[in-house]
Amino acid sequence: MADNEDQLQSLDELAAEGDEMDLAAEAGFEEIEALRAERDELKDKFMRALADAENMRKRSDRDRREAENYGGSKLARDMLPVYDNMRRALQSVEDSDKEANAALLEGVELTMRELISVFKKHGIDPIVPEVGDKFDPKLHQAMFEAPVPGTKAGEIIQVAAEGFMLHDRLLRAAQVGVSSTPA
Repeated sequence: MADNEDQLQSLDELAAEGDEMDLAAEAGFEEIEALRAERDELKDKFMRALADAENMRKRSDRDRREAENYGGSKLARDMLPVYDNMRRALQSVEDSDKEANAALLEGVELTMRELISVFKKHGIDPIVPEVGDKFDPKLHQAMFEAPVPGTKAGEIIQVAAEGFMLHDRLLRAAQVGVSSTPA
């Protein structure tokens, strides 16, 4: 019988060891699940950081392009009165004065062409409305309205100053007079 008791005790010990192993396995599974959850959380954080970095790269590329294209807009805007004054100077010369001031006029014309060339090089394009064109508030600024016979309301009747675009943005609207003749 002692043999049976020894066997029973051995079985009890084995059962206790099995219970301990089950507890250890259960603790191992819990640890594995905790590690998986931590891995998933870190993976999510990594993916978010990667997306943030990509968004920052795209944003900085866009900001760089905008700075490249539109960074000089203040200088360009400040140069427009120079263009206007040179244009007015060339338009105000009488035919009788052209011969006497030929060299001066040629210099002003060459300077004007160079200014236009620099404008083109930097993406500054003139908006040159014609008398009779339809008024467009996106491109034109109405300086005055007047009823002019033979015109329709909203037609340009006079161009006071050309407008300019910097790439696809309005730098300065063309200044025009608009007909107010009722239809």
